Amino acid sequence: MKQSEIKQLSTEELQDKLGSLKKSYIDLKMAHTISPLEVPMQLRVLRRNVARVATELTKRELQ
Repeated sequence: MKQSEIKQLSTEELQDKLGSLKKSYIDLKMAHTISPLEVPMQLRVLRRNVARVATELTKRELQ
């Protein structure tokens, strides 16, 4: 998910997206713990997407 896509979303959509991204990250991390993922880079990409959305939400709160 690109930064330009994140900026176009409303605050409510960002909060929903953050919740779903966190849930999928936790699920993927658990799956990786049980048996290694075929593409472990998915974890990094997902973690960074969570950070991007959280950063945009924080930026909007401070404005």
